[in-house]
Amino acid sequence: MIAPTNSILITIPPLENGDLLTRAEFERRYTAMPNLKKAELIEGIVYMASPLRFEPHAEPHADLMGWLWNYKIATPGVRLGDNPTVRLDVDNEPQPDVVLLIDRKCGGQTCLSDDGYIEGAPEFVAEISASTATIDLRDKKRVYCRNGVKEYLVWQVINRRIDWFYLQDGEYISLISDAEDVIRSQVFPGLWLSVSALLAGDMPQVIATLQAGFSSTLHQQFIKQLSSFPNHNL
Repeated sequence: MIAPTNSILITIPPLENGDLLTRAEFERRYTAMPNLKKAELIEGIVYMASPLRFEPHAEPHADLMGWLWNYKIATPGVRLGDNPTVRLDVDNEPQPDVVLLIDRKCGGQTCLSDDGYIEGAPEFVAEISASTATIDLRDKKRVYCRNGVKEYLVWQVINRRIDWFYLQDGEYISLISDAEDVIRSQVFPGLWLSVSALLAGDMPQVIATLQAGFSSTLHQQFIKQLSSFPNHNL
């Protein structure tokens, strides 16, 4: 069948690095590119990920997920996500490497939209930074802080450095490791991280430190707090 001569062919432009877009237009173009694995809108600018290498990103990402997955299964009411799209505000729709959040039914500050996206600021966001440390520690840090992400962890793999920030009075302050090089979350009680073990790839020690956090009184109190919400089992 031949289309009428007065018909208009509507094409959706592809996403390109550096595009300046509204969030609605960003989502329209992203949806039209089903083979695209990761793109983000940060302060109205499109950022598209390069192919990810194993040691600088894929392996540390898996280790971080393993640490947080163990926390999730030990803490009912906490949810974990891998590379979810997050609708933060009109100019920002990041796709963090990892999010850890408190379920809405247990008092969490995010919700899921009708089309399945996170809306609002997850309590905890982590980014694996090999070549993207500049945006992760500048633009994204500012955006996450402004929107109320309570804790933000950046693992600079090449520099062998982990920065963990905590939101206090509208500003991010650095969480400092103790004498045993362990950092303890201020938002998720019992979420303890052996920094030196994670940097060395010593996951048995990472999990052992985390399990020590599970034995803490604060973690037990947190579980009771989450279960106290009337709809937590719905």
